Amino acid sequence: MLIAFNKPYGVLSQFTSAEGKRTLADFISIASVYPAGRLDLDSEGLLLLTDEGALQHAIADPLNGLAKRYWTQVEGVPDAAALQPLESGIEIGSGDHRYRALPASVTFLVAPSIEERVPPIRWRANIPTSWLDIRIVEGKNRQVRRMTAAIGHPTLRLIRVGIGNVELSTLGLAPGAWREIESSGLVLPTPQPDAVAGVAVNRLAQTALLGMTRSSGGDLECHSSQHRDTDSFDYY
Repeated sequence: MLIAFNKPYGVLSQFTSAEGKRTLADFISIASVYPAGRLDLDSEGLLLLTDEGALQHAIADPLNGLAKRYWTQVEGVPDAAALQPLESGIEIGSGDHRYRALPASVTFLVAPSIEERVPPIRWRANIPTSWLDIRIVEGKNRQVRRMTAAIGHPTLRLIRVGIGNVELSTLGLAPGAWREIESSGLVLPTPQPDAVAGVAVNRLAQTALLGMTRSSGGDLECHSSQHRDTDSFDYY
């Protein structure tokens, strides 16, 4: 079984909460599924859940290079020069956790016709906002947010709209809604690991991203667990 869920803002990507926050259990009553990756509390959009361990691992494992696509509303209006470091691989993080992110695909995006977030993003009257479509094949803790902050354009709203070839736009899911999809419809790339800075990455998927042209939007930490509310590779 494979479920696609449109996670609203302020919902934990797990089924239990000790903090009084909303969880997946408030929306999904199927007891046997668990998330294949995560979205952090203040991120929205596509989350896949499954009851198949091998499929969960295939989706979440960064070594498989499954591309994730995000619509990202940022503060200010970056120009092409500002976006170039994201496409060539920008250094983010701090201290001993500083690292160079793999190259991303970044395109300018006309403001999408979507519902306003509740609560709304913070507005600064004298600073405009803009939208970017960002695709990455890895994912570290709050990676997209750290990438845009590093170029001086903090993320105000983050919506995951695609995982591999599964796109939120074709599913017709309102925030908080879910539906079962065919697992055979999820196309997984063929892993071709290569060591880059001590991390194995999928070169095939990375090359596909870099081949995209500019036109006109999770993040991952690795934890081993078999608990339903954690998975092998968590997107925060």
